Amino acid sequence: MDNIHFTVNGTPVVASGEDSDLPLVNYLQEDLDLTGTKFCCGIGVCRACTVSVRRQPGAPLEPMIACSTPLSSLEGVEVHTIEGVEQNGHLHPLQQAFLDHFSFQCGYCTSGFLMAAMTLWDRLLDSPVPHSDLDQVIDDALKDHICRCTGYIRYYEAVRDAILKQPGMVA
Repeated sequence: MDNIHFTVNGTPVVASGEDSDLPLVNYLQEDLDLTGTKFCCGIGVCRACTVSVRRQPGAPLEPMIACSTPLSSLEGVEVHTIEGVEQNGHLHPLQQAFLDHFSFQCGYCTSGFLMAAMTLWDRLLDSPVPHSDLDQVIDDALKDHICRCTGYIRYYEAVRDAILKQPGMVA
């Protein structure tokens, strides 16, 4: 079986074709020592394992469930995990907003919420939405994520606040 070539946080990765059925979350944690992507339900329902992917150059980021995505589906894909969000020691505005809003309690689901918010951020940079649609757009991006500590309101408020502070995302 052929090796699988993709990138993780900008670094080229070559996974053995023998691991083609291995879930992405296992590969990230066990082979790359990237433990920020969490394994929780194992069936893609809770979305704690969400990462962002770009399937081809220039395409928008999209969320991907890492617990049920086999490595075989990643040929040529850019994978972005929580470990790749900060840049040069500086938090991304969404990370800072999560801290400012005390968005998480136990933190287990936080990386999934953040990566879903990152895909929304990427989309809004290219295609701003009217202010009147912002709450619905945030809800659409985050509504499938489960927080066992019920921190939903703070996550939503943090994402909304960060987007509103970023020029050009809201028309």
